Amino acid sequence: MGHETGVAVVAGGAGFIGSHLCQALVAAGQEVICIDNLQTARPSNLQALEGLPGFTFVEADIVAPLPETVLRAAERVTRIYNLACAASPPQYQADPEHTMLTNVVGTHHLLRLAERAGARFLLTSTSEVYGDPEVHPQPENYRGWVSCTGPRACYDEGKRAAEAMTFDYARMGRAEVRVARIFNTYGPNMSPDDGRVVSNLICQALADREITVFGDGSQTRSFCYVEDMVRGLIALMESDIDGLEPVNLGNPIELTVGDLCERVLALTGADRARVVFRPLPTDDPRRRRPNIDRARDLLGWVPEIGLEEGLAATCAWFGRELASPVVTQQAA
Repeated sequence: MGHETGVAVVAGGAGFIGSHLCQALVAAGQEVICIDNLQTARPSNLQALEGLPGFTFVEADIVAPLPETVLRAAERVTRIYNLACAASPPQYQADPEHTMLTNVVGTHHLLRLAERAGARFLLTSTSEVYGDPEVHPQPENYRGWVSCTGPRACYDEGKRAAEAMTFDYARMGRAEVRVARIFNTYGPNMSPDDGRVVSNLICQALADREITVFGDGSQTRSFCYVEDMVRGLIALMESDIDGLEPVNLGNPIELTVGDLCERVLALTGADRARVVFRPLPTDDPRRRRPNIDRARDLLGWVPEIGLEEGLAATCAWFGRELASPVVTQQAA
């Protein structure tokens, strides 16, 4: 396809998954322009990329018109990854208007760039488009059970609108597109205060604080290590599928939040920490597990990194970040 000689634009490239994607693309010899407004991203996520040939960081908000430095590169852009948007409930609910605009207006700006450049566009959508699902596990043809008026709607409905616009561009022949629906992902470069369950549990355990579990811990999630997720995103972008259907990316191994809590406490040596239960947030899904048959069949992709290995690496990384001693030796 000749994309190796072109430029990949990664919006949200300083974020958790975005920074790993930028690193993987640069390591593969791809020239990358990373766009991020640093609203929720950590600049330290890009330290490994600073000064590398072929990597450019542009601080900008995709809600605003794209900066000239990006537009001038349009004739060389062959790939556009849109990962821009706060992804944890506390962060995207802190400025719900901006969350919605990022998903709709920001996606529009990037789709226009894809049309102008003749570039392939990949939208990172979310398992949140399924809401609190009544179908389990969730296949791509499930239309979801989403509250369009609740506190999570700015994100859930924003992503659903972004998908609609992306597929309209494809149907009109204006851009070649791919849509990934990302399920819970974890690993290094997560923000310690992003409010998601893995980072919350690990950081509380390492700091020897009370462990907060929302609900009774019986709600389920499926956790995919970030390296597996990035591999899936690149495989989807480079696949020869028609792109007119979304593709779930996530780990189909389901466990309860209570089980996750026990594993984190064992890995961090905080077995005796006090666990405090808090009310479940509004519209928080009770069960979440992807059906990844489509990703397996079309991309040959399945997660390869097990939860124990991924959690150990994540605990060790947070330990270094927080300058806390970490016990990564698994409990017998």
